Amino acid sequence: MNIYVVIPAFNEEGSIGKVVQAIPQGLVKEIIVVNNASTDKTEEVAQNAGATVLLQPQKGYGAACLKGIGYIRDKGDADILVFLDGDFSDHPEQMPDLIKPIVEDDCDMVIGSRELGAREGGAMMPQQIFGNWLATSLIKLLYNYKFTDLGPFRAIKWQKLEEIKMQDEDFGWTVEMQVKAAKMGFKCIEVPVDYRKRIGVSKVTGTIKGTIMAGYKIIWTIFKLL
Repeated sequence: MNIYVVIPAFNEEGSIGKVVQAIPQGLVKEIIVVNNASTDKTEEVAQNAGATVLLQPQKGYGAACLKGIGYIRDKGDADILVFLDGDFSDHPEQMPDLIKPIVEDDCDMVIGSRELGAREGGAMMPQQIFGNWLATSLIKLLYNYKFTDLGPFRAIKWQKLEEIKMQDEDFGWTVEMQVKAAKMGFKCIEVPVDYRKRIGVSKVTGTIKGTIMAGYKIIWTIFKLL
């Protein structure tokens, strides 16, 4: 199977090289780092680590992911797409755990759940923990589909990703994918993933504004897709 990895990155020069290098060698066909309007050396560090770097001047997590998807679509040979963050909070060496259910059990999407895995103290802020609980509870209530996390570390069949027709360009990206998968009856599972303190300051939970905007967009997206 041809497996591609997309890593959105905004000012992650201190971590992006570690993320790319921690992905198991020989597992994926190409690692794509989408440089999301960074003002530091993210692009240079990612290229030196062996990643393909795309430039996305439009800020936004979803915008960066969509840029990566467009690049892979032009390749025309993808079977599985993996997403993870560029801040080294995820453990890229656990990627085989996310891919295995797709390859062996024909799952459509696998979410790496930080709730089910081992989480380093302080790795998630209280507002993140509460936000995840609230969002997943609403998905269960409104769509009758159980998730425990909106974790960014995830794998999905390329064909199913195309069916979803992702659109969100910022904070609603992960929840849009999960809600649409629930509505379309995809076979989704969660696997435990470990989570550590990120390198650098979060652009979302590191500020009050970012936290409020992300929370509002996530909840709005859940109700918008009803």
